[in-house]
Amino acid sequence: MDFCLIGIDVGTTATKATLIDGAGAQLASFVRPHPTLRTTPGMAEQAPQDWMDGVLGALEQFSHAVDPARVIGIGLTSQVNSHVFVDAKGEAVRPGITWQDTRAAVDAANLDRQVTPEQKTAWFGGPVPIDASHALSRMAFVARTEPENWAATRHVLLPKDFVALKLTGAVSSDPVAAVGLVDSNGAYVGDLLALVPGAAEKLPPLFPFHHIAGRVAPGIPFAGLPVTVGAMDAWAGMFGCGVVSDGDAMYQSGTSEIPGVVSSTVVPTPGVILFPPYEGIRMHAAPTQSGGAAMTWLSTLLGRSPAELSTLAGTCEPSANLPLFLPHLAGERAPIWDSASRGTFARLDSSAGPAQLTRSVMEGVAFSVRWAFEALGRSTGSRIEVANIGGGGSRSDAWCQIRADVLGMSLRRTSVPDAAALGAAILAGVGSGAFDALAPAVRQLVRFERTFEPDAGRAAYYDERFDHFRSLYETLKPFNARF
Repeated sequence: MDFCLIGIDVGTTATKATLIDGAGAQLASFVRPHPTLRTTPGMAEQAPQDWMDGVLGALEQFSHAVDPARVIGIGLTSQVNSHVFVDAKGEAVRPGITWQDTRAAVDAANLDRQVTPEQKTAWFGGPVPIDASHALSRMAFVARTEPENWAATRHVLLPKDFVALKLTGAVSSDPVAAVGLVDSNGAYVGDLLALVPGAAEKLPPLFPFHHIAGRVAPGIPFAGLPVTVGAMDAWAGMFGCGVVSDGDAMYQSGTSEIPGVVSSTVVPTPGVILFPPYEGIRMHAAPTQSGGAAMTWLSTLLGRSPAELSTLAGTCEPSANLPLFLPHLAGERAPIWDSASRGTFARLDSSAGPAQLTRSVMEGVAFSVRWAFEALGRSTGSRIEVANIGGGGSRSDAWCQIRADVLGMSLRRTSVPDAAALGAAILAGVGSGAFDALAPAVRQLVRFERTFEPDAGRAAYYDERFDHFRSLYETLKPFNARF
């Protein structure tokens, strides 16, 4: 098939993009980091122009990597829940607030108290929490602390929707990325939005993932090319991991870890995000707060690259003497949704060097995902034995083996590292008409390169450490809540 597709992912730490052909082979890739501003407690903001610089840089590079006439579509995805407030001219009125920002916790708690579990179950199918990253919490926060910016705001958009607006001039989003704002039919919940006056009018119209938002404006590389609405990173990454059918499980490893399971069975479970159905796909997700972010922190602390640390971890054997790491460096999301929790090394002694600390961090992140997968098992009424893994954090063989051992499940690793960008490209393929439906596009374009099997001999060791991991969190919970 002589056509090409572009997928762009505005991630937490970088804008990433992939250029693939009609068989799923990657022809070119692009990565441009962008900084996060953290000048006050709880702040995590980014400049929307940095996102656009990355997007335009990717399109410029790809325009020289392949004959532009071969490219038939551009798909978008991005971090969520991250929000940019734009005025009537499409300009950001303030920096974007990323999902890691916890300053709206007070607003979230106030909103959550006004909604009953019964209402949440009726609207969303389960007790979806209203936390500091919820769009309504963010709008309440800006309205309360920055009334002038709130008054100037015409639209509250996700990063991918901001990019689509800048590329095409169109305002759009999708109902799945609006999780927590829409009901099971994909319509905004009016009674919920009414809790923040003016919120309903500032939200974008919703369309399917593969809907053509618009075409690239003149003067931009690939001018005239259709741009799809796209999906949030969890869903785009799900497709990029080859997950599309009932019973399929994913494990996306990036700045955070995002485990998820597609299942039509719904058992309302606290801590799990239940997304509205999309073309018969019902995803249960349990995103954690820290994955690659914990490794980045350790890398900075030790002055060694993540790749070097991964090699060191491979030289360190499991041991009861290893420190136990709680990776709640900025609180935790699923399944406990505790923004006050904080990270720690327990049982740290003088024998711990870089290798031991790295393995401890890798194990701690894996334990957080095991906890999330346990909640997903209850939510779907199933036992999860195999998951497809993708994302930048999946490139470490040592870490993937630790994950497989901790989880007690097989992990199939995708060939293209940036699963979310690949998923965005897949959606572009459907939107441009190259594929009749999502499922055949996923099956044709996703490839796997290795499977990591769990070591049964380490199951008892990890069972015991996982019990200690949860106990450590519970022991520290009252202490952390005081601050």
